[in-house]
Amino acid sequence: MRGLFITGTGTNVGKTVVSAALMHRFRSTVALCYWKPIQTGIEEADDTATVRRLGICTDREIFNAGIRLHGSLSPHIAARLAGEEIDLQRVEQIAPPGINARCWLVEGAGGILVPINGRQTMRDLMEKLGLPALVVALSSLGTINHTLMTLETLRRSSCPIAGVVMVGEPNRENRETIESFGRVDVLGELPHFPSLTSEALAAWAQAGLDPSGRLLEYLQ
Repeated sequence: MRGLFITGTGTNVGKTVVSAALMHRFRSTVALCYWKPIQTGIEEADDTATVRRLGICTDREIFNAGIRLHGSLSPHIAARLAGEEIDLQRVEQIAPPGINARCWLVEGAGGILVPINGRQTMRDLMEKLGLPALVVALSSLGTINHTLMTLETLRRSSCPIAGVVMVGEPNRENRETIESFGRVDVLGELPHFPSLTSEALAAWAQAGLDPSGRLLEYLQ
């Protein structure tokens, strides 16, 4: 399977917006598809619909099927309250047909150690899919610790790290510290948009997201 596993340093740090930006940035070079295998809080927001709208995605670029749970909670808690259990076999059964024939942006739910059941975490799902991680991190206070811990966890699991994208007001000191201590490249800094439109996101993606095209190593 080719592609990226989009993870974050918290529950809501712009993974969905970055996923849509990646569609704008690389669809002219790679036939990208987006998939969110697990989402909680579906009654409040549909991340797949958001990527479709902001990324101006066609039906062919979106795979809608997945485990969808109510309540903005960790997947294992939301599933328990719904009288269900999530496991990797169930996710595999939902996976798109011919998944190895295309390149995927797979968005995780929350951070890499968020449990999906009593035994497994998002990291297990990422390892099962065999995808490198693109870490989406806030630019604000606290990001250094959270991001470095995420990177350390990934390296202990021998998980490839494709890079980091930061979200929020650009902070040079935080960026340079993460790059230095985390031994990783920050591939973009997604700013706050007064009005987040597909046009504004596309313009930023083309100019400010991985301008050197380093992610193509994982997408082609």
